[in-house]
Amino acid sequence: MTASLNKKVLSVKQLLSLDNLVIPDYQRPYKWTLKNVTELFQDVVTQQDKSAYRLGTIVFHQHAPKDKIQLDIVDGQQRTLTLLLAVWAIINARLKGLERQNLKDKLNEIKPVLQQFMQRQNFASEESQYNLKQNYQELTRLVARPEFTEAHIDFLLDKCQVVVFVLDDISEAFQFFDSQNARGRDLQPHDLLKAFHLREFSDYENELKAETVKHWESLDSDDLAELFAIYLYRIRQWAKGRSARYFGKNQVGLFKGVNLDKVGYYPYVETLRITHHFVDEYNSQYQRKIDGQKQVFPFHLDQMIINGRRFFELAEHYQQQVAEIKAKEYEDKAEQLQIMIKGHPLNEQASNIICTLNSNEKYPNRTRTGDRYIRSIFDCALIFYIDKFGVDRLSLAIEKIFIWAYSCRIKQQVVQLATMDNYVLENNLFTLIKEATHPNDVFTFELENIKASENKNNRRSGNADNDPLVKLFRDMKYYE
Repeated sequence: MTASLNKKVLSVKQLLSLDNLVIPDYQRPYKWTLKNVTELFQDVVTQQDKSAYRLGTIVFHQHAPKDKIQLDIVDGQQRTLTLLLAVWAIINARLKGLERQNLKDKLNEIKPVLQQFMQRQNFASEESQYNLKQNYQELTRLVARPEFTEAHIDFLLDKCQVVVFVLDDISEAFQFFDSQNARGRDLQPHDLLKAFHLREFSDYENELKAETVKHWESLDSDDLAELFAIYLYRIRQWAKGRSARYFGKNQVGLFKGVNLDKVGYYPYVETLRITHHFVDEYNSQYQRKIDGQKQVFPFHLDQMIINGRRFFELAEHYQQQVAEIKAKEYEDKAEQLQIMIKGHPLNEQASNIICTLNSNEKYPNRTRTGDRYIRSIFDCALIFYIDKFGVDRLSLAIEKIFIWAYSCRIKQQVVQLATMDNYVLENNLFTLIKEATHPNDVFTFELENIKASENKNNRRSGNADNDPLVKLFRDMKYYE
């Protein structure tokens, strides 16, 4: 870049003390909602013990209209406005009652700058006006609470920081903004989770933190994206009876839970805390150097997430689970194979199902978009069953889950994302698995035979006899 690029780290107080900030007309409306505000506020409260806490990056375009230097916010508008609202709420709700004179001085110093900004800044969008009002009211309530102490105010002003980039060419400012957002995969949801959970590591785990980062970076980013979007997100949502079509940045909160070092001693946390420390204690005993045994944390797909190290262990654990079920493609002699899952041999029918689903030779349409949607239903339900009951009666579970999932494929001429999602919610096997206490509870799920007249998948070809799915259904007496 030919333009000067000044990288600076500014505290919130320094950022809001800049008297030449402007939100240009080309910026989108202020879209942050109460959810975003609450998450930012909680971060500030829970990170107070840190010497500094980074809140992200802000990109400015510096220019001089009318001979006065102006800083247009190219990237970081949402965060900057929310911080401004928070400090303005503190000024109006807390300034008069503060005991610390240095805090009063800091806020009084910022106050006229914020007033000038609000007087000169025009928010024409009704969406911006609504969100600004709602978020300010919520922030006023939050900062007025007695547990939001003067120490929290001091931390927000001086220890919370942003990284600032200042460029003097508008095209290069946008180019830099685009490169920041497009570089690698830094805006992928799983990378946002990575950044969050790295911050949640305990101070005594710094060495382990470095190892975790190194291992995570060695993993294929597409595989991680698939793990969360296709498997973990869908299973957790469907098990709650909720739609699970898209996994994006707005859904990452589903994989944020509790920090066991910071959350209170609430009853709901105790089983997690006991298990967490027991596993660590067991693995650290000197006997492990003799017997070589290692206790793995007993993860469950619908459990509350433990922030920090356990999140990365959970991701690796379920990546292995998915890989075992989505085994390599089998050759055309697959019918001679007996499939093993988690070291457990499947019976002939279950082996045939897995071989067929994993074979381009036997099932040529397996890579069509609709067929892949149905395969994800099958995989998710099977993973959820194994997560709950292990390999107990696994072959029967595979047979039942196959009939349940692929009935949707045979009955539909076109399977879209909405088709898949609606089918699960209307015939929800996931909630049954979640609530089951024994495998038999799952096998009571009613499965109906498919009539040839209901087969829309083969309507165009008119060749149902050669369809591998129909053949499996007939073999299992579910097609008439």
